[in-house]
Amino acid sequence: MKLETHDTAPSAPKGADPEASGAPPLRVMPLRGMRGMIASKMLHSLQSTAQLTHHASADLTAVQALRDRHKAAGKSPSVQDVLVRLIIQTLTEFPALNATLEDNRITEFDAVHLGLAIPLAGDLLVAPALFDAQRLTLGELPVARQALVERARAGKLTVSEMTGATFTVSNLGRSRVHHFTPVLNVPQVAILGIGGVETRAVPLSDGWRAADFIGLSLTFDHRAVNGAPAAAFLDALCERIEGLTPDVFDDELAHAE
Repeated sequence: MKLETHDTAPSAPKGADPEASGAPPLRVMPLRGMRGMIASKMLHSLQSTAQLTHHASADLTAVQALRDRHKAAGKSPSVQDVLVRLIIQTLTEFPALNATLEDNRITEFDAVHLGLAIPLAGDLLVAPALFDAQRLTLGELPVARQALVERARAGKLTVSEMTGATFTVSNLGRSRVHHFTPVLNVPQVAILGIGGVETRAVPLSDGWRAADFIGLSLTFDHRAVNGAPAAAFLDALCERIEGLTPDVFDDELAHAE
């Protein structure tokens, strides 16, 4: 039996080329400007570091009790600000995470220059530094954070603010994303992602209770930090969150604006 041969190549699946199928693309955007710079920086981060992410969850019951205590006075801090305050406190005990790695040198810092991921118009993101964040009380922190956000959105950040952070926090707490993998803001060796809240059933001796848990995701550069110290940092942070007493920040909030 003679097999028939054809010189023509098989046609591409219908719809593979939007223009050929008559369906124009929704939009075409050149990867340039600030978006291009962010893309280049993220690619460099992933290609030049050994990134690993640990995930954990923390019960927010104690944080909620602290907020309830200050509601009557109109000085109830946000969950984000309480978490950021506790992150700063924990970082002072784990300088290996509050560090940079450049030119094969690891530099640890006493001062916490906290990078805060701030979304901008056009789906852009910056993470400027809140300098000496360890000196801010829980009453001062929201004011300083909001001032940084306003400068970022007004395009008034300084070069030092854009490059001087020693550790970054990225917050997706308003979303349903409980855990994610934040990308290192090099040369920093660690970044913490705050995820959304989910309600879980917690067993008690005589039944169950509902509790809200926050997702925490720590990405670190394995060249500078091993897995055990990174896990110890997350453990310590979760214990700090869950072990709060409602009056722990009374003095810090007493003179809050």
